[in-house]
Amino acid sequence: MSEGAPVVSVDGVTVIKDGNRLIQDVDWTIRAGERWILFGANGSGKTTLMEVVSSYLFPARGSVHLFGHRLGKVDVRKLRPRIGYVGPAPTALVRTTFPSIEIVLTGLHASFVDTRWHTYDEADWERARECLRILHADRLSDRQFGTMSEGEKKRVLIARSLMSRPDLLLLDEPGSGLDLGARERLVDSLAALAASPEQTPVVLVTHHVEEIPPGFDHILMLAGGRVVTSGRIEEVLTSEALSETFDMPLQLERRELRWHAWAPQSG
Repeated sequence: MSEGAPVVSVDGVTVIKDGNRLIQDVDWTIRAGERWILFGANGSGKTTLMEVVSSYLFPARGSVHLFGHRLGKVDVRKLRPRIGYVGPAPTALVRTTFPSIEIVLTGLHASFVDTRWHTYDEADWERARECLRILHADRLSDRQFGTMSEGEKKRVLIARSLMSRPDLLLLDEPGSGLDLGARERLVDSLAALAASPEQTPVVLVTHHVEEIPPGFDHILMLAGGRVVTSGRIEEVLTSEALSETFDMPLQLERRELRWHAWAPQSG
């Protein structure tokens, strides 16, 4: 993909389940080379929108184009291998006795089976080592997956998702459940990913501004299933937008490339 080419186009999308509107009238364009934050409180529609973008959920209204193909008029099984996804479901499939380098290598065929089931050449092994380096996880190469911390596992799984050079990378709250140290190491690794020369667009889902890594340049903020604002982070992420997103007064500050938010003390 050339830089700036549309990868995902969401136009006027509404999703209804059991009579409830989960997202409504959402417009969103993701282009090659962009690093996006999908942001909002719990229940704001982030997961629903991720399911739409990943082709696993079709909207009640509106249109979705993925890699130039309109959902509903294309066999999505041909599109899904082009998406790297990191979330709870893939983690549950990992063979915990495998070393990290093999976990990453199996991402080439979107498989979690033993590497002996496929043929890999030296270029493939070097690609796996490169993916670990991008995530600052190369020292974990020989560690068994089951012996690592949660933060280390998530960095390895993100490296695995890069193995096949996907056209879209979706990271579903990778910082969830991590302690402060593990979260900061993950943020550092994601900042390294954002700075890498790879043009794969990335969508990182979070509801904490403190988890936004340096180098992520766009944000879409949701509240009640509707878009609060969308655009370049430095232009649209404001105290006012954050307050609207969480329906409470909040202050926002940027210090040393990182964001911090707090509620003003009353009285």
